[in-house]
Amino acid sequence: MSSFSVTEPSNGQKWFAGILVVLYALITIMPLAWIMMTGFKTPPDSISYPPKVIFEPSLEGYVNLFTTRTRVGQEALDALPPPETWYEEIVRERDMVIAGPSKFGERFLNSVIIGFGSTFLSIVLGTLAAYAFSRFKIPLADDLLFFILSTRMMPPIAVAIPIFLMYRNLGLSDTHLGMILLYTAVNISLAVWLLKGFIDEIPREYEEAALIDGYTRFQAFYKVVLPQAATGIASTAIFCLIFSWNEYAFAVLLTSGTAQTAPPFIPTIIGVGGLDWPAVAAGATIFLLPVMVFTILLRKHLLRGITFGAVRK
Repeated sequence: MSSFSVTEPSNGQKWFAGILVVLYALITIMPLAWIMMTGFKTPPDSISYPPKVIFEPSLEGYVNLFTTRTRVGQEALDALPPPETWYEEIVRERDMVIAGPSKFGERFLNSVIIGFGSTFLSIVLGTLAAYAFSRFKIPLADDLLFFILSTRMMPPIAVAIPIFLMYRNLGLSDTHLGMILLYTAVNISLAVWLLKGFIDEIPREYEEAALIDGYTRFQAFYKVVLPQAATGIASTAIFCLIFSWNEYAFAVLLTSGTAQTAPPFIPTIIGVGGLDWPAVAAGATIFLLPVMVFTILLRKHLLRGITFGAVRK
């Protein structure tokens, strides 16, 4: 007589669950794969109907993304010397010449500075605040935590105009510092609530033993609590970075040049004669890479962080 386990799924259930996971993965990855494919199409192929799945790859979209071009007449093209580079040759085929570099590189760098800067600041402040709420008796702690959480409830557009007027008076409009501070203020509520749950799971006995050994409170926090909370910090950093990296409303309202990030810039990539879909897709693909790489590098911490504390002994 074969044994039967209530908790262990059967082989049929495992196969069914596996098929569902594969189907879900294919459906969710399809838009991302289509964007990446569009980045390697020519403008005519990108708007062809029916859509082309099999096509001749081209780097025209990436060339258009990193350059600004202007259309010239045939006589002017004939008077020019032969193209010196492969990307000049691609542009000449469209009866255009390269006028200079585009601003995508600057906007992408702004996203890196603002996104990772605000994430780092949110994690530092959020970890300190979460440790204080977890370890010390703070008057009206529950009310303060609810107030911190309430800042996350309102839609960003509700405070956009007051923030715009405040930033204009303080000289923080279109600055890296202003955007870092703003995204930190939005993310810190999420960081405090997530990290407090992780720190609550760390036994106080570890710190008490460190204090008995002569450690100061800060040394016990730095050498005992932080290593134990690394999983929570990593998973919280991912969520904070995703918000800062993808944020659009504040970036459109508060930036226009110096500190403008990639999200409001990518939709403005207009080619001669219409929207340059391959360049837009190329920009979206490059914009996705840092968050994708960051998430992949911390995926083990993310998976463990989501389930941390779910099962108690």
